Order: sequence, then C-alpha cells, then structure tokens
Amino acid sequence: MTIIERETPRKITITPGINPYAHGSVIVEFGNTKVHVTAIVEESVPSFMRDQGIGWVTAEYSMLPSSTHTRNRRERGKVGGRTMEIQRLIGRALRAVVDFKKLGERTVMIDCDVLVADGGTRTASISGAYVALSLAVKKLMSEGLILESPLKDSLGAISIGVTKEGKVIADLNYEEDSTCETDLNLVMTGSGRFVEIQGTAEGEPFSQEQLEALLTAGKSSLKSVFAEQERVLK
Repeated sequence: MTIIERETPRKITITPGINPYAHGSVIVEFGNTKVHVTAIVEESVPSFMRDQGIGWVTAEYSMLPSSTHTRNRRERGKVGGRTMEIQRLIGRALRAVVDFKKLGERTVMIDCDVLVADGGTRTASISGAYVALSLAVKKLMSEGLILESPLKDSLGAISIGVTKEGKVIADLNYEEDSTCETDLNLVMTGSGRFVEIQGTAEGEPFSQEQLEALLTAGKSSLKSVFAEQERVLK
C-alpha cells in the first residue's frame, strides 16, 4: 500500500501588482521558490492568426543567474531545451482556460522569471501566471476593450513525487526533487479537470497504485493553490 506522507504544500504566497508597467503582475512563492510573473497585452496576434477575430496567449520562462546554488548563465539568443519545454508547458496550460474569441484579436504575453529556485519552478510559474493573466483581463475589461472575461476556469499546478522509501510527497523542494524516484507535475483547473500530467520515473518505475496516490496528493495540495489565487483576485 502506497503511503501519502505529505499532501500539504509549502507556504504559498501570491503578491499582486508588483510591476507598474505590466497589465498584470505577481510574485509567486512556493516555500523558498520565488517567481516574478508579468502579463503584457499586445494589440496584435501572430501572422497566421490575423483577421480571424481571435486572440492568443503565449509564455516565456527564464532563470536569473543567482536563482540557483551556482550561477546560472543567461540564455542569450537561443534558449535551451529545458527552458523551451517549460515555457511551452506554461503557454499550453494557460490556453486551456481561455476563450480566444472573447479575448479578441490581441496577444497576452506571459513572462516568468525565476528569482529563487528551490524546486517546482514550472508549477509555481503556472499558478502565478494564471493570476497575472486574470489581472490583465480585469484591466482590459475596466478599459472597455473586452466586454466579458475570456477565462473559462481557474488554473493551478503542483509537483508531487515518490521518495526512495516509496512514500508520496507534494510540492517538492530542490533536495526532495533531486532524490525522488518519481517526479510528477500536475496541472488542473479549479473545477477539477486535468490539463497536463507530466510523470517520470527517475529511478524505480512507479505502479498504477502509486500514480493514483500521486494524483490524490496533487489534487489535495492544489486546494491551497486555488485558495491563495482566489484570495488575491478578490
């Protein structure tokens, strides 16, 4: 029987309105992990989407040089494979909860810059990006540029893992993430639907029973994420 040892995440804090130049901005903290997220609205869309009356949401992700234990080199010109994979995940996740017709022919660009990395940077980025996007949408509505919110649901993400002892823990810090046998990132809507499940056996393959325990722990820990998002957006 798989034991869920920890399904309560680290302390989650989302601080809105930290960038006066962005349409929406937050600093999101999952324990010691800290990410600066902004949402910028551009009154244009990619060329392949022009004159269709629909919008677009995309994302970029980066880690500041001092965000890790050793200096992380800036990615200039061409981003690395890990960065590309993460920013595609963030954009893909956000687009799952957006009605592009209601957004209109404009693009919302999400920028996630990791200030401090202590595990779960991609899941923290997604959770904070949803709030930044929501704040940008509120600004568009207040300015009369859109009539109703294009957001169909809320969105949150969390990391979960299986330890070498076979126990399931939620919201992994760096040390836990680097030693877990299984690492899984879970992205869900506030209504309880799955957007993405990224699960990998770093060591020993995991069983269906462990997968079910991972999902159970993840869904439980996401309640704290959604509660913090709701607190901020109210």
